Amino acid sequence: MRRKSSETRQRIIDAAYTLFYQSGYMRTGVDAVSDAAGITKRTLYQHFKSKDDLIAAVLERQHQMALDRIRQWADQITGTPDKMVMALFEKLSQWAARAEWKGSGFTRAAVEFADLPGHPARKAARRHKEKVEEHLAEKFAAKGLDAAAQVAREVLLLIEGCQSLVLIHGKMDYIDAACHAALVLVKSHQSTLF
Repeated sequence: MRRKSSETRQRIIDAAYTLFYQSGYMRTGVDAVSDAAGITKRTLYQHFKSKDDLIAAVLERQHQMALDRIRQWADQITGTPDKMVMALFEKLSQWAARAEWKGSGFTRAAVEFADLPGHPARKAARRHKEKVEEHLAEKFAAKGLDAAAQVAREVLLLIEGCQSLVLIHGKMDYIDAACHAALVLVKSHQSTLF
């Protein structure tokens, strides 16, 4: 019985994840999630006490998936910090080229709930972005980059900014421009060892 309950919960999270990413957190109702998961609304509320609770669970799943993907990308990269940056933006470009791409779900969640700083979606977005920044800083530090934490923050700003501009303008060359700026930034912080 417990396994079936766990499977139902996961099916709800999977359905909500897809719908939230496609249509947004606020525009997606629990009726749509219930229908997509093939359950009743009552069953949904047996697993999640509120829509906010469901949003928090979806963002936790998204956090784990995104962080695993970022770590996987970064772990495959060898060489100097500038090669790491080029590979990072190449992966971002591949992701953004997908037809269903709508930017970072965490950024979108933070924007949708901008007027509610204590909302679980805002907390999840903040935690996720902090973890990404920490991971980048660790990778840059391991490569011997000076001021690794500061460079990671600045590269993350470029990543976030180019994603927003690609969404606004529909032009992928903003990723190339951000990559160029990140390379200039990283090269300015490389020690003479590189």
